Amino acid sequence: MMSLKKKPVTGMKDISPREMEIRDYVISLIKETYGKFGFSSIETPCVEHIENLSSKQGGENEKLIFKILKRGEKLKLETASCEMDLVDGGLRYDLTVPLSRYYSNNANELPAPFKALQMGNVWRADRPQRGRYRQFMQCDIDILGEPSILAEIELILATSTLVGKLDFNDFTIRINDRRILKAMAAYSGFAPESYDTVFIILDKMDKIGIEGVKEELKKEGFDEKAVSTYTDLFEKVTEDLAGVKFLKETLTDVLEEKVAEELETIIESVEAVKNADFKMVFDPTLVRGMSYYTGPIFEISIDGFGGSVGGGGRYDEMIGRFTGNSTPACGFSIGFERIVMLLLENNYQIPGKKEKTAFLIEKGIPKDKLLEVFKEAEELRSTGVSVSMNMMKKNKKFQKEQLAGEGYTQIKEFFK
Repeated sequence: MMSLKKKPVTGMKDISPREMEIRDYVISLIKETYGKFGFSSIETPCVEHIENLSSKQGGENEKLIFKILKRGEKLKLETASCEMDLVDGGLRYDLTVPLSRYYSNNANELPAPFKALQMGNVWRADRPQRGRYRQFMQCDIDILGEPSILAEIELILATSTLVGKLDFNDFTIRINDRRILKAMAAYSGFAPESYDTVFIILDKMDKIGIEGVKEELKKEGFDEKAVSTYTDLFEKVTEDLAGVKFLKETLTDVLEEKVAEELETIIESVEAVKNADFKMVFDPTLVRGMSYYTGPIFEISIDGFGGSVGGGGRYDEMIGRFTGNSTPACGFSIGFERIVMLLLENNYQIPGKKEKTAFLIEKGIPKDKLLEVFKEAEELRSTGVSVSMNMMKKNKKFQKEQLAGEGYTQIKEFFK
């Protein structure tokens, strides 16, 4: 007989009561905070059509799909000539593709613009590492049907408000625009069909530096003049409004003036009304992996934690692939799992946490006394206190220590 395995599947994890308490609190704070910005909760299935997941919109994530075999009579292993004969669905790798399908199917009944909040698990057959799992919770807010930069400003303000409420102070929101990325590449002399390769290399800037980017571009066989023009731009541009103005003036032949002006307005507006302690910086090296982004893109990082804990941007063309009609769309996703991990590591204490009381009842207590204990417990619960009933163990000292570790601040004993 095959022995059963106690550990979770690779890349998955069990969640302890302590972590679950933090997760539940963060979820409630997300709903409350985003609700104040006018976002409504929706939910989509975890299984999505394989055609939607493989539509060349999800970038590298399309290589990481957990695919689902056809079921019953539809599964014909003996006559299948390719994978698509066997597979018709997959676990979603993000929430944006399902949201786009949901919106395209329900647009007539939804308000315009539609402000959606989505929280749910997603799955990626990725290499597990610190803060990265194969199953993880995502939390997205999206504004669909709003063509103006009001959407970007609202998304950044709502997300930064939430992160600030979790006591994260030193965090940074970096912003760029896909059209600026393309304009910089065009100005330098790269051909449009090579942009994706150029951007993949540029995305490594924080790891390999400007010299590393230069070397990798040359290794790919790009023209030396194009490479040096391109890297010179990054050495001259600054991470502030002056940097945006510099590119607006330098890239006049290849960049619409309004692109830079809108970026300036987003940065200035957020800085003027933000209610959390963070820096807003212009980062011309910010790429973001998803190929569906069409305009402003942004990422949030918490100082002292390597890597981003959230990101998003404008993706005006994705919904049109479902409906045939162009629909403006913009979203911001926070790294729920990474934020929970940081809170646990920092021993975060939930504010205003309800008092927890444990009753220890000696074995052999008479029925009438036991009923009195139950009544006392009910009275306390009616006032909002959590009460756990426990039979007293021989090693009472150890039992009390365990209860204290679970957050029980009051322990009351009842003897026969």
